[in-house]
Amino acid sequence: MIGIVDYRAGNLTSVARALHFLGIPCEVTSDPARLDRAERIIFPGVGAAGEAMANLGASGLDEWIRRWVQEGRPVLGICLGTQVIFEKSEEDGGTPCLGILPGIVRRFPAGLKEDGEILKIPHMGWNSVAFRKNHPVFAGIPPEAEFYFVHSFYPDPADRELVVGETRYGFPFGAAVACRNLVAVQFHPEKSGRPGLEILANFCRWRGNDAE
Repeated sequence: MIGIVDYRAGNLTSVARALHFLGIPCEVTSDPARLDRAERIIFPGVGAAGEAMANLGASGLDEWIRRWVQEGRPVLGICLGTQVIFEKSEEDGGTPCLGILPGIVRRFPAGLKEDGEILKIPHMGWNSVAFRKNHPVFAGIPPEAEFYFVHSFYPDPADRELVVGETRYGFPFGAAVACRNLVAVQFHPEKSGRPGLEILANFCRWRGNDAE
């Protein structure tokens, strides 16, 4: 069973629907005891970092997620769930986050340009991801595949070795990171068609300890 962490950050139904389509049982819950019975967890989210961290702290899920990762159990972060695993976000005037991975989540700068054109913020739409390293969760993804993004902030890991995949939006940024039993993506695999479903299926088969 896959546990989907509910911390009132939205995007839960679409993740559950994608897993149901794949025939993978899942449960959306905020109850740490029920999540503990899961084989692996997905930590999704949309919204603001400040509110997300307040909700995680109020429910005790912040310490629970840290413990889950420390125990070596597989976890997939999605969008806001990816951002708050870092040490700090520039959102909401500066928000201390879970600190599971070293780095800062930064805001796309105003006036960001690509080929002389000013880019819209938030970054919203379909973009390719250049996977720089082999990893079981991203196995079999064709190089021309595109994924759906919607975000105004992007992860900037202190250790560039954590970056598995990059996307360019004015400049290259880490769209996928991995560290031991943790994988996290800035895009939405549950909204990214067949390539996104393949990532979710790969994650649900991954043991969490065989990254290349």
